[in-house]
Amino acid sequence: MSVRTQGGSPEAGQEGPSQAVAAAGPGAPTEEPADHRAGVRGSAVDVRTLTRVLFERMAELPAGAPERARVRAALIEVNIPLVRYAATRFRSRNEPMEDIVQVGTIGLINAIDRFDPDRGVQFPTYALPTILGEIKRYFRDNVRTMHVPRRLQELWVQVSGAMEELTVVHGRAPKVPEIAANLRIPEEDVRACLDAGRAYNAASLEAAQEHEGGLALLDRLGYEDSALADVEHRDMVRHLLVQLPERERRIIMLRFFANLTQSQISTELGMSQMHVSRLLARILTRLRTGNSWEE
Repeated sequence: MSVRTQGGSPEAGQEGPSQAVAAAGPGAPTEEPADHRAGVRGSAVDVRTLTRVLFERMAELPAGAPERARVRAALIEVNIPLVRYAATRFRSRNEPMEDIVQVGTIGLINAIDRFDPDRGVQFPTYALPTILGEIKRYFRDNVRTMHVPRRLQELWVQVSGAMEELTVVHGRAPKVPEIAANLRIPEEDVRACLDAGRAYNAASLEAAQEHEGGLALLDRLGYEDSALADVEHRDMVRHLLVQLPERERRIIMLRFFANLTQSQISTELGMSQMHVSRLLARILTRLRTGNSWEE
């Protein structure tokens, strides 16, 4: 049976909550207290009381009766706000809220089919864990495009619960050490769970990012710096330079670091330009071959 989740009526041919109340009998309430609004087509009916009446009516009807199907559909529609409430806990996930509500509605239907009013438990108390479980199962098995170990998936449930609890206690988002202390687990496990909790979808490197002015992630990645290849060369040259005698090392420094000409070097060192030229050629040959200096 398909169920509409935007406040619409159940599938065609079935009655809404008001018709189901009429079918349930004269004892059904017609007005709710001010603090319990159903929010279904503007109905002013106490949701909890209406739910109880509908369950009582459904229990009186045989399994295959058409009226039972109408009452069941009315129960689904009346309790859709409970599904939306549960879905808001997952608003931070990168999933359309409508899809989460649809999945939660499956949990609501399962809860309606399994609920036993004679146990004395209010239906929302019984149904909410079932709805949340169905949504969590959906995220665990169908949403992730990245593989996350099952151990982290299960631990993430505990971490997210501790985060909600500590947020209420402290009035702020808890820190990793606080979560770890609350659950008595290593901080590394908490950090791994937080990373796993965000690993639902793999973003394309070529997809445009709206908050980045339309640039793709690939456009913002670093590029290969050609100067990095020279780092090793410079380190090797530095190692060879310290092995040169003082005069030859000074010639190299004046020529390639001070940018002096051979004529200027000869004047600086008090030797002929030809001698400077021969020494410079000899030094460069040694440096290129990587051999240590020999007199």
